[in-house]
Amino acid sequence: MYRTEDFPPAERFDRWREWMGRTHAPVDLSSEYAADFRAHQRFLQLGAVTVWPSTVQPLLSRRTAKLIRHSDPGTYNLTLVVEGVARASWDDREAEYRPYDLHGQNSWRPCTVQVGRRDQSVRCVGVEIPRDVLALPRRSADRAIGRPLSAREGVGALLGGFLTRLSTDTAAYLATDGPRLGAVLTDLVSALFAHTLDADRDLSPEAHRRTLTLSIRSFVARNLHDAELTPSVVAAAHHISTSHLYRLFQDEDVTVGALIRRERLERARRDLADPAQHGVPVHEIAARWGFTHHSAFTRAFRAAYDTSPSDYRQAAVAGDGTIVP
Repeated sequence: MYRTEDFPPAERFDRWREWMGRTHAPVDLSSEYAADFRAHQRFLQLGAVTVWPSTVQPLLSRRTAKLIRHSDPGTYNLTLVVEGVARASWDDREAEYRPYDLHGQNSWRPCTVQVGRRDQSVRCVGVEIPRDVLALPRRSADRAIGRPLSAREGVGALLGGFLTRLSTDTAAYLATDGPRLGAVLTDLVSALFAHTLDADRDLSPEAHRRTLTLSIRSFVARNLHDAELTPSVVAAAHHISTSHLYRLFQDEDVTVGALIRRERLERARRDLADPAQHGVPVHEIAARWGFTHHSAFTRAFRAAYDTSPSDYRQAAVAGDGTIVP
């Protein structure tokens, strides 16, 4: 176990940076909490494979081309987010990771990762596997990096369950179990990469576009309450660039931004018309669906329905048929 709390506050962030460079690979770290940085990490060696359950305050990590030239351990890294949110960007792609998403990268590709946001720490479980150990050709494994990987179902759920169980209870294992557990873990990661590539290969370009568009619409519907839901967040959650997202919706009946606004207004309209919610203030309903400014909500509602939210509610409760949804 490595804990920054074991050092004086002024030394903690530098100590964490040193620990990361010594046990993983050199990275450029920064954090608004550097003056008294809180993080801890367990380090489990399973033969050639390393597992590291961690809890970390928000920070920005950059693995740059210069650092890669200086030191490259030649490893694949897979991180399971357990609590909190992280964002990553590499090449022309970016992605957002929420609980039970998996972030994959390798040590020879530049990558920037924002761990946590605001004052929310992130709890995660990381895996590092040497590229020569992974039971998959390097070219195939590299293609799996950056694809959407989930621990909520299928092979990903097997891997996620294995990691969470392993990281919460090691007392029952012997030192001699380490290499065997490492082999099982390597097989699960290899299986997840192979499954991801096979599933993607089976889809025609048009089917892939339709599937991705449906996934985006579903994601928007599930996250309308999040005031920070924007096209860039939607793109990151689907591991595509914002420009790619805009191209996907060129043939749709609405832009992504307009879709978010339209769906939020529709949810708010339904709540305003619900007699059971008559006592809930209008501004609370607006906030529930991601509108942080009441005046902006009122303007958007009037533009969409040609009436104010309060007048719509009164007419709906009174049963006035002149209001058309």
